[in-house]
Amino acid sequence: MPTVLIRGVPHVYDLVGQGQALVFIHGWLLSRDYWQPLIDLLKNDFTCLSYDLRGFGASQPTHNHCVFSLDSYAQDLGELLTHLGIQTCWLVGHSLGASVALLAAAQFPERVLGVIGINAGGGIYLQQEFDRFRRLGVQLVRWRFPGLQWLPGSGWLFARSGVARPLPVQWGKQRLKDWLRACPQAARETLLAATTEAEVHRLPQVVSRLSQPLYLIAGQNDTIMPCLYVRHLASFHRRFQAGEDIVWELPRCGHFAMLEYPELVAKRLRLWVNQESAAPQMA
Repeated sequence: MPTVLIRGVPHVYDLVGQGQALVFIHGWLLSRDYWQPLIDLLKNDFTCLSYDLRGFGASQPTHNHCVFSLDSYAQDLGELLTHLGIQTCWLVGHSLGASVALLAAAQFPERVLGVIGINAGGGIYLQQEFDRFRRLGVQLVRWRFPGLQWLPGSGWLFARSGVARPLPVQWGKQRLKDWLRACPQAARETLLAATTEAEVHRLPQVVSRLSQPLYLIAGQNDTIMPCLYVRHLASFHRRFQAGEDIVWELPRCGHFAMLEYPELVAKRLRLWVNQESAAPQMA
């Protein structure tokens, strides 16, 4: 596994393919592995970079002085692009990873050509709902114990959580593995930092000022990030306000569009990136 030290933390990444660069950013308690089916479909046409965020997957901190925030993750991404010599790219983020992508696009407008969010939205803050979500998330981190991965049916359960139709059991086992190996500090602090009222309300402001194109993929059966939230975030982008529909809804799809419908998602990503590349650049 290729590894690069970024701001004191070893980051594991995969870089394959050729052509315009697509950078894939995973969500909370996940890892770069979930992008593999999509990358397999796109690597003949694009350079595909996937990596594990600090504290998740194989990018585990070696000290206790790390900062786990959306801005910090965006800064990590900027340094990773510099290290790998990637001058321009599209960012593809899943769920929390899309928030990181948006902040990185705002920080590095000269490098980020556009953002594609998958099962990502936000901007609506409901106090009771977010309090409940935070409590549940913190409990998920506390409930972990190593022997859980050997319990009968654990992979089966994770393969059915958050999706509209069951995933292959291998993905349930992968989700369980990533849940267990996530750094407790990273899991807890990232969740709490990303769900404050100020952070939730900041995201639409970032989108409203975004100079690059934004596209969002929503699952019509996504109970974690419903279409209402996706469209609400999209409504702050200048193209949406100009009448362009930048949201694509997938029927019978839950919170893992890149696993539930990899072929359709790959086709849509290819369409969006290619049409933007062919469009005349506006001054």
